[in-house]
Amino acid sequence: MSSHKLSLILIMTLLLTLEALSAGQQSKKPLTNDDVIAMVHKKLPESVIVSAIQAGPGKFNTSTNELIRLNAVGVTEKELNAILAASGKGTSGTAPAPATNGSDQNNGAMPPSKSRMPRVVVTQGDSTEELKLEKTQLAETKTKPSSMKNLAADSAVTQGMQVGINTTVSGVATQMHSGVGGSAVEGAGSIVSGIMSHRTPTVTYVWGVASPTSSNVLQNSKPTFSVDYSRTQGITPDDYEPAIVKLTPAQNTCRIVGATQGKEDVRSSPAADWQMYSHFLEERVSTRPEKLGTGKYKVSPASELQPGEYAVVLRPTSKEKKFSGGDVARAQGDGLMFDAVWTFQIADPAE
Repeated sequence: MSSHKLSLILIMTLLLTLEALSAGQQSKKPLTNDDVIAMVHKKLPESVIVSAIQAGPGKFNTSTNELIRLNAVGVTEKELNAILAASGKGTSGTAPAPATNGSDQNNGAMPPSKSRMPRVVVTQGDSTEELKLEKTQLAETKTKPSSMKNLAADSAVTQGMQVGINTTVSGVATQMHSGVGGSAVEGAGSIVSGIMSHRTPTVTYVWGVASPTSSNVLQNSKPTFSVDYSRTQGITPDDYEPAIVKLTPAQNTCRIVGATQGKEDVRSSPAADWQMYSHFLEERVSTRPEKLGTGKYKVSPASELQPGEYAVVLRPTSKEKKFSGGDVARAQGDGLMFDAVWTFQIADPAE
């Protein structure tokens, strides 16, 4: 073999070695949130994305805002939980939640989860089921919040909700079963500007849920709910407690959760100066809440619920608590807590 050929072979061997070393170094580059988003956009199977996250290494941002962003672009619950597991405690994946029975729930137990989003599990007799976390839409109207019936008949409200539904990026957060998906409030009230001939300094903000009925149909008129928001970031758990509210169907478009008044630009303000709950209109159901720990409750209605639409919500323990309009609009921090709903329907007739 000539020296020239030998030199070429040595050079090729060296180049291949360097390429292998480079590939090895690149493969060790930590996976990031944007890498996961890129895989989702390329429509890789969920199982492949989860395996890539578990294989590591990873450098993930698991702040509330980032979790909401990930969910909004289509990252699934399993992928989110894999990210939380990989970045939180060095575990490689998420173990399946152990099966539970009714007695476990009655004792306040809830299947463990890596998720930091608020969670609600409903118990009916011996069966339990985790409800999907939904997010309220926000609309504006000049109608004063005197009654839920008047707001439900207001076309500005229903049209505003329709805009919110059409601009929503997540089918969950909503169905955030996620959880996390974003509150589609940014465009929800924009249509109102074309309906109103003029604006007043004060407008009514209306919280509603997309779709006229809940997919969670309960056959028991006195269910028990286990609520856990102890791991939610950006909030003080003791500032909140769970409640049950009756929802008001609005023109076969949505269900109204509640309403309050505020300055017309308050929902875009980053300042935590909106006492929106001090005069909040909603139909609260009398309940028997039992505090099990910080951010953990068991709650059930004090009496049997009549057939209709309801939701478990999280409400401030103090009516004077102040919110940032920007947080409410983007469903982050305290805004996420107030915007979160877990809807259900009591069947007619229920057992």
